[in-house]
Amino acid sequence: MIGRRKKTTMTAEIEAVLKKEQAFLKRNEEKKGSFFDRTLEEKVPARLQETLDKAFEKAFGLIFEKGTDVIEKTYSREKIEHTYKVDAYAAGLLENKKTLRAFKKKAEAAGNKNLLLAGVEGVGLGILGIGLPDIPLFTGMILKSIYETALHYGFPYDTEEEKYFILLLIQAALSYGEELEAINDRADRFIMEQTLPHGYDSREQIKETSAVLSGELLYMKFLQGIPVAGVIGGAYDSVYLKRILDYAKLKYRKRFLMYKDKAH
Repeated sequence: MIGRRKKTTMTAEIEAVLKKEQAFLKRNEEKKGSFFDRTLEEKVPARLQETLDKAFEKAFGLIFEKGTDVIEKTYSREKIEHTYKVDAYAAGLLENKKTLRAFKKKAEAAGNKNLLLAGVEGVGLGILGIGLPDIPLFTGMILKSIYETALHYGFPYDTEEEKYFILLLIQAALSYGEELEAINDRADRFIMEQTLPHGYDSREQIKETSAVLSGELLYMKFLQGIPVAGVIGGAYDSVYLKRILDYAKLKYRKRFLMYKDKAH
């Protein structure tokens, strides 16, 4: 009976996360142009896209190489890892809805805090008309949020493999339709195999992810560079971060549940 109850609980949790994943894919089948996109399309300088691409590439490269220690000063990795071990032990003793959802609850709380910080930072810089210089800060906030999510589910983030997974999560979260499905499949493949693709080039993956980020944020970063009006563009930092985090939390929870189910 106990074994059956455990299996039923785990199956229900896996089915719930798969349902949410399909809802995310369905919701982003196609890109819907916003009022701001249409209004600003003709006003954005032709070279801004390329400039944004390079800014994100540089930010990812710098943070992956030297910035993780700085990000880790904003939270206690040791404390989160300890909390995870306590929750994992409790779930091992009694696997039920409450113990399996404890990880999700803590990841959600950390994510909400980061969304608030991103919104305040974006609006503040928008008032001053600071757009492009916000890129390293925004990239750092994205990675900080994903790092904390990873830790709450018991995963590291500082190996080459985990960096690849994180870049895929960001790229998929801001993609649409067939491209989103293809990148989602790559993320699932990593969850199953936990290895880098044959011939993987981290610089190329950073370029791919940066291009998707800059393409999605192009108009908002242009608007953020205009004093006062930039408040609107800056406020969108938290909107895009929420979308990235929603997807990242789904994939980490799916990964966590599948690994735990496999270990039974």
